[in-house]
Amino acid sequence: MSTTPTIAVTLPPSLLFHSFTYKSPNATTGLKDLSELSRFIDMDPCPFVRVLVGNLALKIPVATRPAGVGVHNSSFPCFAKIRLDKSSCQTSAVPLVSPEEPPSTPSSSLAAHFNLSKADLDRISSKSSIFAVNGAGSRLSVAVYTGRRGTTCGVASGRLLGEVTVTLDLKSTIAEGGENRAVVFHSGWVELSKKNARKGSSSPAQLYLTVRADPDPRFVFEFDGEPECSPQVFQVQGNIRQPVFTCKFCCRSAGDLNSSARLMNSQRGSSGRCFPSFGSERDRTVKERKGWSVTVHDLSGSPVALASMATPFVASPGTDKVSRSNPGAWLLLRPGDGTWKPWGRLEAWRERGGANSSDGLGYRFELLAEAATGAAINLAESNLSATKGGKFNIDLTSAAGTPLSRSTSPGCSPRGSGDFGHAIWPFSSYRGFVMSSTVAGEGRIGRPTVEVSVQHVVCAEDAAAFVALAAAIDLSMNACRLFSHKLRRELSSPDLLR
Repeated sequence: MSTTPTIAVTLPPSLLFHSFTYKSPNATTGLKDLSELSRFIDMDPCPFVRVLVGNLALKIPVATRPAGVGVHNSSFPCFAKIRLDKSSCQTSAVPLVSPEEPPSTPSSSLAAHFNLSKADLDRISSKSSIFAVNGAGSRLSVAVYTGRRGTTCGVASGRLLGEVTVTLDLKSTIAEGGENRAVVFHSGWVELSKKNARKGSSSPAQLYLTVRADPDPRFVFEFDGEPECSPQVFQVQGNIRQPVFTCKFCCRSAGDLNSSARLMNSQRGSSGRCFPSFGSERDRTVKERKGWSVTVHDLSGSPVALASMATPFVASPGTDKVSRSNPGAWLLLRPGDGTWKPWGRLEAWRERGGANSSDGLGYRFELLAEAATGAAINLAESNLSATKGGKFNIDLTSAAGTPLSRSTSPGCSPRGSGDFGHAIWPFSSYRGFVMSSTVAGEGRIGRPTVEVSVQHVVCAEDAAAFVALAAAIDLSMNACRLFSHKLRRELSSPDLLR
């Protein structure tokens, strides 16, 4: 009678402080068949639409040029404020184009992008919606300013040059038969609104822009509780929710990690210890948060993803904060070939707030190409409000480049292939929107909602990896909390509960 093999996996000390045990779900192959792993994807994904605005360029008549007569200063700053209905305003630089001769190859780029769910589209298309335009559309406004972005003495800088409004029928991007299609609403030159144009101009300035809407279906997952409470995870489609994963939170005691910590210290030396001294042994224990892990299981009970603290969250000397110079870190792992394989690394720290703002949670997520060589690429780096929380995003639209159709280009239009960006991306599968996850602020009950683009989910393990990442960033909010604040019992190691 065969037994399920147990494989002990010890990762390099530079990546992890302790060993894991991965139980293979199949003694013969070591992993489940791909079709079996994909059984959970039996509901249609949720429809989403992304509105992309880019390829901006500006032609200003001679009479309104900011430079002297006969001189066209292409470096004079201009920028645009872009807004879709009542959404938050996004700002982008606008390059100037000489009206007499073709440009010297200005690069085409993405200026702004907006994400809309099915609920957003229904609200926009509703006749009673405050967002509606003639009951069936949405308004995209692009206001162009001359001058530098920012504020001076509390007053917004820049002088309004003109504005362009494009009406979008976003409902048309989601066909009734399920065949979604991209729609280009505008691509070419357009005159800025004369009523907002600068005084003294003999003719209005012209703006080149491309506006496109792409269908972007996503799988949506919801935690049924906080990650530290070992919740179920549901896949959501409309009003239908079905369980697909379970999470198991674990908080190891300090004693379980002592041997690995000593190994780390011996390799780094006394000057680069991972466990700096804070005085007494009791103080040292209090100012470290370590040993947390979340294992994601499928419905059969087999582990399909793992997030574990690879570097403790330690307060900087003389403070109660985890600093950017010494962040804590999580290692994200996936099963493969009968063992755990590192997939990504998440670092987090506490950002100091300004005079009128609260502290924030800073983070950086890297995709690990080869764990043995340490090759990695940064997929996301930003911060969230520690008080209000926010949304963790991996969105590579502008980095990876998103093809954009352009109509026949006039002689003075920006050159290029029509793409939003031309960066070479080493991981071609990670393009456009990848995933997002809600993160609750400190002291708030958080049940993360995770959105993952369909193009990045082939099997259950793909989705589970992003679910584990969502749990790690949510737990990082607690790990980076001031050490003068006591954490809830589930997050305290057994050593601190005695």
